[in-house]
Amino acid sequence: MSGKRHIIVTFGAVLSVSLIVSAVSVMLVSHYYRLLWQRASDFTDLDVGRGVLFAAMGFLAGVLLFLFTFWYRNQKEALRIRALEEYLEQVNTGKAVILSASGEDDFSRLEDEIYKTVTFLYQTKDSAVRARNDFADNLSNIAHQIKTPITAILLSVRMMKDRGGSEHLEQVEKQLLRLVHLQEALLVLSRIDAGTLVLQKNEVDVFTLLMLAADNLQELLVSSGVSVQIPELGEMMICADLDWTMEAVMNLMKNCMEHSHGGTVHCTYDQNPLYTEILIWDEGEGFAKEDIPHLFERFYRGQNAGEGGIGIGLALAKEIIERQNGTIRAYNKPEGGALFEIRFYSH
Repeated sequence: MSGKRHIIVTFGAVLSVSLIVSAVSVMLVSHYYRLLWQRASDFTDLDVGRGVLFAAMGFLAGVLLFLFTFWYRNQKEALRIRALEEYLEQVNTGKAVILSASGEDDFSRLEDEIYKTVTFLYQTKDSAVRARNDFADNLSNIAHQIKTPITAILLSVRMMKDRGGSEHLEQVEKQLLRLVHLQEALLVLSRIDAGTLVLQKNEVDVFTLLMLAADNLQELLVSSGVSVQIPELGEMMICADLDWTMEAVMNLMKNCMEHSHGGTVHCTYDQNPLYTEILIWDEGEGFAKEDIPHLFERFYRGQNAGEGGIGIGLALAKEIIERQNGTIRAYNKPEGGALFEIRFYSH
């Protein structure tokens, strides 16, 4: 019940009890004086009878008021229960609105818990719908990504049947490698989505991390004529999984390499009490302005995307870094070139 209703019930209960007690007291006092001054008293039987009658009426009024108060309280509780039942029925049919507070009473805490539970259920439902939609989008993108190399392989096989030639074998091998890379990336993303990708966090030196990532890309760097510049700025440690963090950094370096056109991929790093920052940038044309908000979306390929890319590398890097208390963002340098900024926070 609300505060006003609670006051009414309390007042009614107190008044009814007071009337009953007063009536009983009058009856007892009247009976006492009647016995005490039965012979020599100014009280007549008529006076005593009137006192008893008024006392009885007060007693009856008190009892009726008490019963009415009890009935009123039960009616209000029944209305509150019915209102909560109707709200839960609306929840079951998906037509529930925000549960408005009905005041402070014995049901307020229950009402609050019901509202919290319903809100949580709606949020869970929305998350499930988004996950389902994302899953459908991912399936569509995967089908599109797989269709391209399969079509190229079929075309090359037909050309080989008609003409022969080793150049078609090279094309088949290239597309098969692309399919293998796509399969590996999808397996990693599926493990991330399922929460089964376990990251073994240890103390990792940033310079060592960058050097290992560059070493693993050495063959691609040499073939593209791109160099990587990594200054040694002293020991700076982060808490991360070395292998998976190296995979994320490799994807960023590879993205810069594809847009350097024979230039240099630059790396630097710094540390303060809040976070460790790693910067990786190139000397290319930078990101297209409309691509920047979508760079880390799965299967997104920007206007200047390299040939054969599948749009998973940056999304994978983001997932790995953010799961290790880190952030990543991309923007263009004022003097030109694309830059990736990674921050691993200490707490």
